[in-house]
Amino acid sequence: MTTPLILDALEQVLLSRGKPKGVIDHSGRGSQYLSIKYSDRLSEAGFTVSVGSVGDSYDNALAETINGLYKTEIIRKDGPWKGVEQVE
Repeated sequence: MTTPLILDALEQVLLSRGKPKGVIDHSGRGSQYLSIKYSDRLSEAGFTVSVGSVGDSYDNALAETINGLYKTEIIRKDGPWKGVEQVE
C-alpha cells in the first residue's frame, strides 16, 4: 500500500460523506499512515489522529473477532459444511 492510494481513499470518503465531525482515524504504524502528506490531509479535514502502539495487537483483536464472526455467520453461511455427510 502506498500513500497516494490511501490519500485517494480518504478523498473518496470526504467526497461521499462531506466533512464528518468528530472522526478519529485510528491506524497501525504503516509508513503510508505515518506519512506527512496523509497526516496533513487528516488535519485539514479536521480528523483526530490515533496510532496504535508498536507490537500491540490487542487494540485490533475485537475488530478482527467481529469480522471473523460476520464472515462465518453471514458471508459463508452456506459454506462447505452444507450438504456434507456428518461423520459420527
